Amino acid sequence: MSAPQVVVHRDKELMAQAAAARLITKIVDAQAARGSASVVLTGGRNGNGLLAALAEAPARDAVDWARLDLWWGDERFLPDGDPERNETQARAALLDSVPLDPARVHAMAPAGGPYGNDADAAAEAYAAELAAAAGPEDHGPVPSFDVLLLGVGPDTHVASLFPELPGVREDERTVVGVHGAPKPPPTRVTLTLPAIRAAREVWLLAAGADKAQAAAIALSGAGEIQAPAAGARGRSRTLWLLDEAAASQLPRDLYRPASA
Repeated sequence: MSAPQVVVHRDKELMAQAAAARLITKIVDAQAARGSASVVLTGGRNGNGLLAALAEAPARDAVDWARLDLWWGDERFLPDGDPERNETQARAALLDSVPLDPARVHAMAPAGGPYGNDADAAAEAYAAELAAAAGPEDHGPVPSFDVLLLGVGPDTHVASLFPELPGVREDERTVVGVHGAPKPPPTRVTLTLPAIRAAREVWLLAAGADKAQAAAIALSGAGEIQAPAAGARGRSRTLWLLDEAAASQLPRDLYRPASA
């Protein structure tokens, strides 16, 4: 697994714009090299901020949207179209405004959908979909995502892997149902750390003073059970994208300013 690299931007707006520009470049490069690209989306204010910045970026037209696979790192297990679902928010921020191939948009099943209110069954189905998409060149039953995006919570959670809960301890399954999450809604579906670590690159996004302690803990060598963000690593690159407020508790020698 790759060692973390940390880049700090002046504020959350610049961080979102820079992350969007990075993502466009990464997608275009992957499509040029292999014909298609795959990205795992994240929810929350920073994930949605990145998507909104991407929607406004003039360079977005460089992406061949029909040759892009989109997955989710986690989902709030709520009814289809619920405004709190990550899918709903991603569609509003970007997805409904670009010409994606619907068959390549891999949303997690909603509550009340084909698996009823069984989040564990929805998780098993998503794991099967991931396995079906994985090829012989991939690392196990998950595609080698080009970029996997993660927001970092104030408690160091990523996706819906919360400190000390069973999901973060999972070392075999790639997707699990989450019950009793410490923030609403309590029921979710999430990729596990083994699935996250199948990605070529993992980008962790954090902006705001409320994320400063989480970034400092995760980047200080904490264990992944206590600080799930510490266990989120890409095979070739692990990139932390922060604003100055979120980086305020980091040693200065741990990061470089975005202008450097």
